[in-house]
Amino acid sequence: MDNLREGIKQVLNVFANIRIVDFLDIAIVAVLFYALFMLVRKTRAAQLTKGIVLLVVISFVASNLNMRVLSDILSAILQFGVLALIIVFQPEIRRMLEQIGHTHIVSLDMFRRRTDNEERRLQTSRAIAAVCDAAEQMSASHTGALMVFERKSSLGEIMGTGTMVNSDVTTEMLNTIFYEGTLLHDGATIIRDGRIAAAGCVLPLSANLEISKEMGTRHRAALGMSENSDAVVVVVSEESGIVSLAKNGVLIRRLDRAALFKILSDDLLPLIEPNEKEKRRMVRSAKNAADATKEKLVLRHGKKAEKASEEQLADAVQAFTAPEQEDKE
Repeated sequence: MDNLREGIKQVLNVFANIRIVDFLDIAIVAVLFYALFMLVRKTRAAQLTKGIVLLVVISFVASNLNMRVLSDILSAILQFGVLALIIVFQPEIRRMLEQIGHTHIVSLDMFRRRTDNEERRLQTSRAIAAVCDAAEQMSASHTGALMVFERKSSLGEIMGTGTMVNSDVTTEMLNTIFYEGTLLHDGATIIRDGRIAAAGCVLPLSANLEISKEMGTRHRAALGMSENSDAVVVVVSEESGIVSLAKNGVLIRRLDRAALFKILSDDLLPLIEPNEKEKRRMVRSAKNAADATKEKLVLRHGKKAEKASEEQLADAVQAFTAPEQEDKE
């Protein structure tokens, strides 16, 4: 009991000595760590950072459990690994320090108003339609094009190789970018959150030796981008006019507008999850639609519909809505 009282006294003494400066100190450190995390996340060192954190955790556990051999090996790796990482990732470190030099506090994501999910979904849908229309037109005119949809993997490092644009995705804008007379037509266009973020970007080429010799540099770049990230890349061949799509290191060729629109919609739109407010609105809409359908069933089939089981009600709804769909057709 005395030990408990002594422990409570120590805790109270710690809180009594906390000053406003201490809270400010903690807040500044948290912001700095968050800013460092956001900068690292936009480079190819992000996955490596996760591996380093995992090694540190394993080393800490091995040290506490007195696993001497494993602890010594991990300690040696961490000691010499830091110097090796500095040498290997020297360009990324220099670029990150340059970004810190010209980054404003208000530009951090934690202080930025996030785009509403519904607005993002609408922008992405418009971008998909514009890309499909532009791909169809450029296919007919044999205009080469390379359009990249960013997904979860950040393409900030790739965008740095091109020209920042920040414009709406329209068919006219894409046709202008990839027109042979413009300076940006040879590079790739990066689409982020339904907007053209950058153009004239350089993509990594695929190292796959099994690629057909018929594939040009654009197709190799599309495959390389899909191998190094989860991005979805649309390619239009300048020679044949064939529209292709690369994702997860696989190239899907000879796509028409309908097939391209379906693949892009299936891959990109599900990534935008509705928030809680949108979910409640969707649930209310579905419930109201179900209640209205049930009322129509009661009017047509009598009160037996009220006592029907869920499966019977579903079958009745399908039978009820089928004639209405036929009338509309």
